[in-house]
Amino acid sequence: MKGVLFICLLLGSLYGDTVLKIASYNVENLFDLETNGYEYTEYIPNTDANWNTKTYKIKLKNIARVITDINADIIALQEIESMQALKDLRFTLKQNGLYYQYYALADNKNTNIKVALLSKIPFVYSKSLSVSASFSYRDILETKFNIEGKELYIFVNHWKSKSGPESKRIVSAKALLKRIKILGEDKNIILVGDFNSDYQENIKFLRKREHNDTDGKTGINHVLKSTKQTQKAVNTNYEEGNFYNLWYDTEPELRYSYIYKKNKETLDNILISQSLLQRKQIYYMPNTIHSYKAEYLFKKEKIFAWKISKKMPRKHKGEGYSDHLPIVADFRVTPSI
Repeated sequence: MKGVLFICLLLGSLYGDTVLKIASYNVENLFDLETNGYEYTEYIPNTDANWNTKTYKIKLKNIARVITDINADIIALQEIESMQALKDLRFTLKQNGLYYQYYALADNKNTNIKVALLSKIPFVYSKSLSVSASFSYRDILETKFNIEGKELYIFVNHWKSKSGPESKRIVSAKALLKRIKILGEDKNIILVGDFNSDYQENIKFLRKREHNDTDGKTGINHVLKSTKQTQKAVNTNYEEGNFYNLWYDTEPELRYSYIYKKNKETLDNILISQSLLQRKQIYYMPNTIHSYKAEYLFKKEKIFAWKISKKMPRKHKGEGYSDHLPIVADFRVTPSI
């Protein structure tokens, strides 16, 4: 009873709809100050690379500033090294006045960066979804919520980078789809994170021969079936088993969360199941998808990434945020009757 009351107080009155803000942010290598043997060379603590208490605290403070300004109810995170790093970020956020009581990390595998989730809302469970035994693949974080009696599943992803071919990303996509089919494709499901894939990867992919080892098939478009619904959400027709990429619900020039060689890209995505397009229970609010583009996140028309010198030995400069922009979308929760 206390838990139900808490949720009601947190989300608002039972007699009015509630807006649920969900975000995702690749924070770019949030490593802690412990040495466990999996660090990138420039993140080994207390060496000439200048990764130490001072630079770590600056990184935490900067990332916390972004997350605080967004103030999402639930935020998915990518490139978190450890539970210690997640807890340190959570503590820094609390110092800013933003308290995420609930948190989880896909921590079943000793990869050097992982995915995580911070939430103001309690979840029923959270667990790591294994993509492969190979350390080339990061686990996916599966979290189930029950909000006013309505189930919601969120899967936090960080697929293989473009340093590898598309077949690597298809492995993650297939593992994700396999789990979704077990749950049921009719469920309220949000797929979020850094997919290292454009929302139109199936089109742009044809020009990237070095990545095309799959005869033109892509994980985000073909495995997750996100090619049929390419109009704004208000005009979207029901296509059972297909996921809708929310990037289609904003203007083309605004569709980016990453800039590579002056080219704007959408490595970060939010895809939703068909039930979240229907105006029942929990549903996506049209025209709310966007990347968070605060002025301080840019420097000379580039995203103000965390700065490390290019000259050897590489050293942390103690400035910058992340090479990605956060992405945000709103969902409406209808009251119980």
